[in-house]
Amino acid sequence: MWLETCGDDLTPRPALAGDSEADVAIVGAGFTGLWTGYYLSRLAPELRIVVLEAEIAGFGASGRNGGWCSALFPSSWDKVAALPGSSRGQALALAAAMRDTVDEVGRVVAAEGIDAQLVKGGTIALARNTVQVVRAREEVHHDQAWGGRSAWLGPEAARERLAATGTLGATYTPDCAALHPGRLVRGLARVVEQAPAVTIHEQTRVLGLEPGRVLTSHGTVRARQVVRATEGYTPGIAGLGRAIAPVYSLVIATEPLSDAVWDVIGLRERETFTDLRHLIIYGQRTADGRLVFGGRGAPYHFGSRVRPGFDRDERVFARLRQSLVELFPVLQSARITHSWGGPLGVPRDWCASVGLDQTTGIGWAGGYVGDGVSTTNLAGRTLADLLLDRDTALIRLPWVGHRSRQWEPEPLRWLGTNVGLRAMTLADAEESLTGRPSLLARAMGPLVGG
Repeated sequence: MWLETCGDDLTPRPALAGDSEADVAIVGAGFTGLWTGYYLSRLAPELRIVVLEAEIAGFGASGRNGGWCSALFPSSWDKVAALPGSSRGQALALAAAMRDTVDEVGRVVAAEGIDAQLVKGGTIALARNTVQVVRAREEVHHDQAWGGRSAWLGPEAARERLAATGTLGATYTPDCAALHPGRLVRGLARVVEQAPAVTIHEQTRVLGLEPGRVLTSHGTVRARQVVRATEGYTPGIAGLGRAIAPVYSLVIATEPLSDAVWDVIGLRERETFTDLRHLIIYGQRTADGRLVFGGRGAPYHFGSRVRPGFDRDERVFARLRQSLVELFPVLQSARITHSWGGPLGVPRDWCASVGLDQTTGIGWAGGYVGDGVSTTNLAGRTLADLLLDRDTALIRLPWVGHRSRQWEPEPLRWLGTNVGLRAMTLADAEESLTGRPSLLARAMGPLVGG
């Protein structure tokens, strides 16, 4: 839906026309690659920058997500503080940088005239049973301890923002904006290529990365520095098959809803929303009055395979619609006009990272686990500083230079990832039956970013 309604005809830019040279070659024209090109070209406009994309800008997760630009980071701040060489102070700095990033995206959108339909309405996370109420209160306390601005909303205040069934309360944070990711990624691509020394080549598949050069389906690009910004598509590059596990997230969107329906549901400030179940769901009210609703549940595919056919799973779409109607019965007769999906990148320790190997000149960023709309911006600014050898506060944040260990070989990767996905569903069922926090979720917590 996002690319269909982005206001761009999506005509591919010219592919690489043969061997080429550049100062910096960026692999991937999603948010990470484009933000890197954006900040790099403004700090050093003389650099020759080439962006290489297998499909079109925004084809991957950047054009398929839920449209949250949030301060969320895939790992807990406790886990970030425990990284080698990190500390509580550095984790606090990263948490603050993530909050600032939400505003930085808004600043660039306004400055560059990108009509991303961005509204900073915050996020509400519903608690719909007594176990979730306890977890919600704990999350508010934990977030505040790390400098966050979360607050607990009682039942009436929560329902005033979002009138979902069974609501017993909610957490609320102002640090999130709803936006149209298709408009953002396509608008950002147009802005980036306006720089005189930047070229975006689409329909150019990268086959391998080496120090000083990128091997593509249309020729070789020689470059002093290379940036890998491929997220869930990383396993398709030679030698990187176990770096990231591509896990699919699927999304549905309703037809534009009437004002009367929205009066029942709420989200008057275009808050994004989720709830405190273990199997992740997410939603937003779009600028044109649709309800976009997504979640996990699709299986991981053996061998980290990524195929167009995996973008759709009718069983998952049906479950998403069922969950949506359960939350908002007023949508029982609402028409679902769009359904889609795509892979996101999950590192073995669920900790996103950004860095530059000074020896090889190869930089990277990714492993966002679905929290990439904002994190990519921070990654792009950080990569620009690393590539230009700028001594800034960003390059001292604890995710810089972090390297997640590789995923296990198959079939262990397939077995473990799908067991983990299934465990989150079972954990929600366990809590519904017992009325107590899930022992299964507690056991899985260290493996999924806790």
